[in-house]
Amino acid sequence: MKKILTFLLITLLFISCEKDCYNAPLPIIFEFVNSNNENLITNGTLTTYSIQDENNASVQLSKTSDNRVLLENVGAYNGTKKYKFFSNIKDLDFSIQSSEFNGGCDGYQINKLTFTGIDIDVTAEKGYYKIVLE
Repeated sequence: MKKILTFLLITLLFISCEKDCYNAPLPIIFEFVNSNNENLITNGTLTTYSIQDENNASVQLSKTSDNRVLLENVGAYNGTKKYKFFSNIKDLDFSIQSSEFNGGCDGYQINKLTFTGIDIDVTAEKGYYKIVLE
């Protein structure tokens, strides 16, 4: 009985000390503005928008309280994935390059976001990307 109790105690100790954590990639946030720096969602110009990945799967989007668009559940992979943004104003192509997180926990990190095409004005601001749509 003593051996069984000791075994269970040691097993419990090793199980509870094991790190079981996951680091999700940081969210990507877009703000769409016109050439006068007016938010296009706020002024009612940008009314419909969606994003699909290279496999034509929809990306979940949320509108923030300050009328920015939050891309959810992107970047949890190794490599580069292409995306397409559709809107009532203009369509855009972009790609996200991500890799495994090198830290104490499992997870992924977004390394690079690249917009492709002609006449795309994008600025990396603090915590979000400002995109001029005309």
